[in-house]
Amino acid sequence: MSTEKGRKAEDKATRHLRLKGYRILDRNTRLGRGELDIVALKDEVLAFVEVKMRPNRDAGLLAVHADKQERLHSAASVWLAHHAEYQRLQCRFDLIILTPGRWLSKIEHLQDVFR
Repeated sequence: MSTEKGRKAEDKATRHLRLKGYRILDRNTRLGRGELDIVALKDEVLAFVEVKMRPNRDAGLLAVHADKQERLHSAASVWLAHHAEYQRLQCRFDLIILTPGRWLSKIEHLQDVFR
């Protein structure tokens, strides 16, 4: 995916999260061995959100393979080390999959997709 398409997908995901009551703490942060697309907070839960624009849901799920999960864990650990005020919170890894529609992209927010 091009950087421009990726940025637009992340912008849509960010708007979606804000509409659902999340507070966006960080975006596009490269730390450790990986990059965090979005770090968001809601109800004392810290969500590290990976955003994927794919032709279908299955392709989005497959894109978060074991190596990608390891890189996200690494980045999240470093992020938490730099933001001690959030270390006491429950953390999870979410996935937002955007799939193309006729006029609008479909947005699916999957919570706690891996540990």
